[in-house]
Amino acid sequence: MRLLIEGGTIVNEGRTFDGSIVVDGSNILTITEGNTCPEVSVDETIDASGCFILPGIIDDHVHFREPGLTDKADIDTESQAAAAGGITSYFDMPNTVPQTTTLEALDEKFRLAATKSHVNYSFFFGATNDNSTLFPLLDRSRIPGIKLFMGSSTGNMLVDRQEALDRIFATAGMPIMAHCEDTAIINRNMALAKERYGDDPGVRHHPEIRSTEACYASTRLAVSLARKHHARLHVAHISTAKELELFQDDTQHSTPGSITAEATVSHLYFCDRDYAQLGTRIKCNPAIKTEADREALQQALTDGRITVVGTDHAPHLLSQKEGGCARAVSGMPMLQFSLVTMLELVDHGVLTLTQLVNLMCHNPARLFGICQRGFLRPGYRADIVLVRPGHAWTVTRDCILSKCGWSPMEGHTYLWRVERTLCNGYTVYQKGYVDTSYVGEPLCFNHDA
Repeated sequence: MRLLIEGGTIVNEGRTFDGSIVVDGSNILTITEGNTCPEVSVDETIDASGCFILPGIIDDHVHFREPGLTDKADIDTESQAAAAGGITSYFDMPNTVPQTTTLEALDEKFRLAATKSHVNYSFFFGATNDNSTLFPLLDRSRIPGIKLFMGSSTGNMLVDRQEALDRIFATAGMPIMAHCEDTAIINRNMALAKERYGDDPGVRHHPEIRSTEACYASTRLAVSLARKHHARLHVAHISTAKELELFQDDTQHSTPGSITAEATVSHLYFCDRDYAQLGTRIKCNPAIKTEADREALQQALTDGRITVVGTDHAPHLLSQKEGGCARAVSGMPMLQFSLVTMLELVDHGVLTLTQLVNLMCHNPARLFGICQRGFLRPGYRADIVLVRPGHAWTVTRDCILSKCGWSPMEGHTYLWRVERTLCNGYTVYQKGYVDTSYVGEPLCFNHDA
C-alpha cells in the first residue's frame, strides 16, 4: 500500500520545512520539500494540514511489567499507550519476573512481544554480579545493550561487587545503561529519616533519602569505570545538577568510550514543590529533586550534556502508591503523555522543536545503533507521528490506556495533541483509537556503526 502525507510541516535532522512524504509499504519512499506534491500513484492521502510531522518517538527506558507483574501493566496495554503517545519504538527493562538475566528469559520476552506489542520493541539484558559470561552469547543485533543497576531499587539485580562491575564494563561490548544510586548512602539516609520522622517518612523527604550525594557518588563511579575500560556508558534518569558536571557534549554517541546521559520527562517537568499536590504519584527512583536541579536538567537539553529523553515509564497500582518514603512504591506511568509534555516545554521556550526531535528520535537511534529508524529518510522504516498544536484537551481517567489506570497528569490541560501514529507505514493510532490488530516489529541494532 502506498500513502501520501501532505500539507504538514516536517521536522527532521535540524530542519523544519513544509513538505510531503510518500510511504511505500513499510518504508519511506520519498520526501519532497515545498508545496508541490510528488507525481506518484497512491492508495491513500493523509491531509496533515496544521500538523507537524515528526519521526516516531523512540523511548529508551520503559517497564512494561511482563512477564510476572501483569496486574500493573503488560505489553499489550502499554504498547497501546505508546502508540497513543506517538511512540513507535521502545526498550523494556529487565526487572520483571523472572528477571531478564538469562538467555531463556530474554527469548521469552521476544516471544511475548511478537504477538502482543502494537509498536516496535526490544529488551535490555540485565547484568548481575555473576552473569557476564553470558554476554558473548547474546545476539548483538537484537538488543540495545546491557542494563546495570548500581542502586538498591531492584532487589537482587543490584550489582555491588567491584570485581563484577569491572567485568561488566570490560566485556559488555555494547552500550551499558546504568541506574546510578549509592545503596549505602541511601540506607544511611533512610535510617536517619526514620529516626527523625517515624517508620514511614512523608514523601517530601524522598529527595533527602535518595539524595544528590547518593546519585553523584554512583554516577561518578560508573563514569570512572567506563573511562577505565573504554566502555560505552549511558546513565539513566539523571536527576541532579551536580551529576551534570560529569558529562560533556558528546557528538560521537555510538563510539567506544562515549559517555552519555538520559533525562526523563518526569525529572524535566516536576520538582520537589510538586510533592505537596501530587504526593507519592511522583515518587520515583531517583527522586524528583529541587527546582534548581530541574532548571539545570532543562539547560542540559540544549548544551549537549543530556543526549536522550526517555520516560522510565513504571506503572504501579494506586493502592501500591499509598504511604510515604518507606511504604509507597516508586515509579509512575508517563509514556502516553511524554511527547505532549515535552511539546509543552517547547512552548515554554525550554528547547526547540528540532532539539526535541534530536533528543527523542535521532539520538536514541544513533546512540544504540538502531537500523533504519529515528529519522525521516528514504529507505527508512515509516515510523511517523503527526502532532497538532493549538488543540486544548484535558487528561481524564477514561483516556488513560496504561493498565494501571492513572497518571500524574490527570487534570492537566495540554495544547498539543498526537493526531496520528504510523508504525512501519501502518496507522496504529488515530484520534483516540488504537488499532490493536497491528503488531510491531523487533528492532535491529548495529553496535559497530
